[in-house]
Amino acid sequence: MIGYYVLIGGIALVSWLVSSKLKSKFEHYSKVQLRNGMSGKEVAEKMLSDNGIYDVEVISTPGRLTDHYNPKNKTVNLSEAVYNQRNAAAAAVAAHECGHAVQHAQAYSWLQMRSQLVPIVSVSSGMSQWLVIGGLVLGAANSLGFYVAVLGLVLMALATAFSFVTLPVEYDASNRALAWLKAKNIVTPEEYKGSEDALKWAARTYLVAAIGALASLLYWALQVLGRR
Repeated sequence: MIGYYVLIGGIALVSWLVSSKLKSKFEHYSKVQLRNGMSGKEVAEKMLSDNGIYDVEVISTPGRLTDHYNPKNKTVNLSEAVYNQRNAAAAAVAAHECGHAVQHAQAYSWLQMRSQLVPIVSVSSGMSQWLVIGGLVLGAANSLGFYVAVLGLVLMALATAFSFVTLPVEYDASNRALAWLKAKNIVTPEEYKGSEDALKWAARTYLVAAIGALASLLYWALQVLGRR
């Protein structure tokens, strides 16, 4: 178990460093005001319109870095700062979330796969580790514990797969956003660099999460299978 805590501690540290860097990047690029004066809401609405999407609503949501696209009710949810502000960071985030709306409209395969995994992972992710640990404890008494632990590994593997399926979805949304911002001259070259840098750091948070999920899966797999 000590090895597991060292692993989790290391991953948590890297995650915190990336998250802190992301916040500092957004704070920095929030000071780069757009010359065209468009707010995040206006940027989002224009990107949706330019892609022929008229059934998606852009709304404000409480919190910081809480921006997301909801495919169920077709809403682009922008945090209050992004929704109202007129800077490179807000433009980048707004366009990125609209990138997901474009993916949805075009039936992007990776987004569809992730959507199919959501209900499974939402149920399995919370219990997988407990099943593995419980299985290992039971395994000391009878063989049933091994099968319980394997079930936990399967559920953990699904959550890990979800993390990796998320990567192309997020990177593609950023690429769509940046291509549109540049093609439509929404941002100047200087503003574009800020938008690009901000989205790169945002993507790295998903990469760290995926690597962490894989490392945890491999650790527990070795614990379970190494006892057979």
